[in-house]
Amino acid sequence: MKKLAVFFPGIGYTADKPLMYFSRRIAATHGFYILIMDYKGFPPKIMGDRGRMEQSFRIAQEQAEDKLSGTDLCDYDNIVFIGKSIGTAVAAKIASESPARDRIRMVLYTPLEETFAFDFGDAIAFTGDADPWVGKEKSRICGICESRGIPCSLIPHANHSLESGDIFTDMKELYEIMQETERFIERG
Repeated sequence: MKKLAVFFPGIGYTADKPLMYFSRRIAATHGFYILIMDYKGFPPKIMGDRGRMEQSFRIAQEQAEDKLSGTDLCDYDNIVFIGKSIGTAVAAKIASESPARDRIRMVLYTPLEETFAFDFGDAIAFTGDADPWVGKEKSRICGICESRGIPCSLIPHANHSLESGDIFTDMKELYEIMQETERFIERG
C-alpha cells in the first residue's frame, strides 16, 4: 500500500515547529512518504486584514499546487493532509478538488473558519479557546466541526500555536494531541 502525508504549515508556524514536526515523525514511522509544502512572499500584518488574508491564501495555494503538480495523488492508497492555520484552508481546497478526494483524510491544527468553506472528507481538528485568529472563546470552530461530523479537541487556554504559556501543560497537551493524531493516521 502506497501512503502519502502532505504537510501544509502555517504562515509563521513552519514544518519544524512542534505540531508539524512530531506529526511528521509519526507519519514517517507508519510508512508514509512525506511531502512538505513551504511558502514565501506573504504580505505583512495579515491578522485582522481580510484582503491580506485572502492574498496570503492565494499565495500559499499557488505554491502548494505548484509543488504538488508533480505528484499524482491517485497513485496513493492512503493520503493524509496535515495542516496548520492557513495551511488547513489550502489543504481543504486542494483536497476538495482532487480526483483522489475520497482517499484524503485531514488533520487540522488550529483551522481557520475559511477551511470549512470547502467540501472535504474524514478529518479531525484541534483548536484553542484562547486563539485570537478564530475569536478566542467566541470561536465557532468546534460548532462548525460538530455540524460536519468532525471530531474537534478544544485545548484549554491554548493560543494559535496550541500553547498556554506553561511549558509542562503544553508538553502534556502536545503529547495528547500527538496520540490522537497517531490514532487517526493509523486507522487509514
